[in-house]
Parts: sequence; C-alpha cells; structure tokens
Amino acid sequence: MGVGKSTVGQQLAERLGVAYRDTDDDIVTAEGRTIAEIFVDEGEPVFRAIEKRAVHQALAGHEGVLALGGGSILDEDTRAQLAGHRVVYLSMDVDEAVKRTGLNAARPLLTINPRKQWRELMEARRHLYAEVAQAVVPTDGRTPEDVTQAVLDALELKEA
Repeated sequence: MGVGKSTVGQQLAERLGVAYRDTDDDIVTAEGRTIAEIFVDEGEPVFRAIEKRAVHQALAGHEGVLALGGGSILDEDTRAQLAGHRVVYLSMDVDEAVKRTGLNAARPLLTINPRKQWRELMEARRHLYAEVAQAVVPTDGRTPEDVTQAVLDALELKEA
C-alpha cells in the first residue's frame, strides 16, 4: 500500500512502449464502488474473491505492465499463475509508508492502529511477495523515476 505501484507501473509501461493496467482499477470499474466500500459492505473474503477473478482475467488477457493489489498474492492459485510472468516486488518500510500514505482510513485493512497493522500485514505477506518476485526493488527515499529505472535494470529490460 502506497509503495508507488501505480506511478512506477505507468512510467515503466511508457518507457517500454506497452500498455498499463491496474487490477484495483479493474475492480472499481467492474463493481462501481471503491475497494474500501467493498470491504465495508461485503467483507474481505468477498473482496478477495472479486480480486482473484480480476487478477486472473488480467493475467490472461494483458500483455503490458500489470499492477496488482497488495493482497492479491494471498491466493495460492494467483501465486501459481504469476510463476510464468516477470514479477517485481516494490518494497518499503513502515516509516516510508507513513510518509507516503499517512496510513489513513482509505486503507480498509489499516483502520485501527495503522502502524501495527501495516507491520503485521507485511510480516504475513513479505515472504509471499518474495516467493513470486524475480526482483525486489526498495522504494524508500527514492523517486518514482529512480524506482522505474531500478526495475528496468533488475529485469534487464530495454526501453522502447
């Protein structure tokens, strides 16, 4: 959350000359409501099922840069499907997360004691991100341009 996946993803797609897509945007468009509203109205299990469908559809039909929601890797089938793709884990620490997002209420999983919840989420997810990633790119204290270049370098990709 707040790691810069949308900004870096868009810059990466532009530099590679390919399309950009974000599964969070796909979900909002398909559902006609925000992710936070889905969490509140339906609960996390329903959201995760919607997210799984969105990710699988995007992986099957998109050839450019694809940004995934931070919890999408919780699903074992999704992690297996990612195995055939170049995946980058954009990492950051809690202090950077606070600076970037303020850990505000728009993040439904961080509504009570945001710092503690963010740390717990990362402890539960970090190994899953690493499991599917070909590269880990730290984003702390870096500009989106620096992170985009680091992704290109890590994956040994050439600009269009």
